[in-house]
Amino acid sequence: MFSKILIANRGEIAVRIIRACKEMGIETVAVYSNADREALHVALADESYCIGGNEAADSYLNAQRIVSAALSSGAKAIHPGYGFLSENAEFAELCKEHGVVFIGPEPASMKAIADKEYIKRQMAQFGLSVIPGSQIVESLEAAHECALQVGYPVMLKARSGGGGRGIRLITSQDELEGAYHAASSEAKSAFGDEALYIEKYIFPAKHIEFQILADEQGNVVCLGERDCSIQRRNQKLIEESPSPSVSPEQRSNIIARVIDAVAKLGYVGAGTLEFLFDGEQFYFMEMNVRLQVEHTVTEMLTRHDLVKSQIRIAAGIELAYRQEDIQLSGAVIECRINALSPGNVNFLHIPGGPFVRFDTFLVTGMQVSPYYDSLLGKLIVYAATREEALRKMRAALCELVIDGIAHNVEEQIEIVSSPAFSDGTYNLAFFER
Repeated sequence: MFSKILIANRGEIAVRIIRACKEMGIETVAVYSNADREALHVALADESYCIGGNEAADSYLNAQRIVSAALSSGAKAIHPGYGFLSENAEFAELCKEHGVVFIGPEPASMKAIADKEYIKRQMAQFGLSVIPGSQIVESLEAAHECALQVGYPVMLKARSGGGGRGIRLITSQDELEGAYHAASSEAKSAFGDEALYIEKYIFPAKHIEFQILADEQGNVVCLGERDCSIQRRNQKLIEESPSPSVSPEQRSNIIARVIDAVAKLGYVGAGTLEFLFDGEQFYFMEMNVRLQVEHTVTEMLTRHDLVKSQIRIAAGIELAYRQEDIQLSGAVIECRINALSPGNVNFLHIPGGPFVRFDTFLVTGMQVSPYYDSLLGKLIVYAATREEALRKMRAALCELVIDGIAHNVEEQIEIVSSPAFSDGTYNLAFFER
């Protein structure tokens, strides 16, 4: 096991990883930008290093400085969290070159899976259904031809990256040219890769993802699904597990197929397979090779710590449980609490009670920076039934107080109180309705 781990991230995920390490008896190293000098993750870590200016490009995206900090501190491994360098194969390779373990998959595996068109072909060969679509479209003319073959409406998607960038819904041929240039430019700016492909637009649909863990010994477990269909502009706002739209038979069948596909892929680490679900069929979209923001939903439902599992897998330790040990009982709901503007936290009250969890980096008096992601924290509740979980979430949201900055708590209360969310019939078109 590692004696010391550097956390190459900030915010609530850095705090989350530090706490897991402390419980495992592992020393921690924080890195921070000038803007995060007084941040909670810096205070909680055993030691810390300033790695640059306020902008992410000068600090949390500076691979050389992060690896240098690891070597200076004697850290044996680096946990990238999510975002920033967590899916950067070049960063993982740099860690490997300097004898520091990257807590995640091998660089070659990351590169292959980052190619969404490639991984769709692989998963289709392994028995998963995929959305009808094209390979990479090399030109606007090729895109026109493919879109006509697939049939409008279609989705234009970037081959690399994620987070909703480089994606456009196209309902008619007249929209394609502008969308093609906009998506290509956005993808190149965000991921350094302008390649696009086309998929059939599945509607109405749910966004369902499955959490997997796979070790070096060839064991693969799936810890159930998360329903991530409450999204605005492809950004998730609420997640829950189990999905109210998936039957026990459908769940059992797709979990078996997911485990088989991941085993055939030879993947090692934590990962998430994302699907569109039309009520009958699961269509594979992509695979994420990192910890998801919403991993906490799975932790609350299964009582398995995913961060600790990641660390153990990276250390070469075999998974201590098998698929038959995974229990999916009860209901979990998570609301993402986002800042709408920067500001100072004048007062903070976090809700409590049995099975209520708020993962955050906030403390009273701190300044919320404008330089990074808007996520302030994740409010998660567990209950024996979905109806009880809904009541618990509504009560917890009403109790949460973050004074001094604008945030989306009131909107989250409206969403979880809406008829469509309450009865579980919501889908990706929730905000359109």
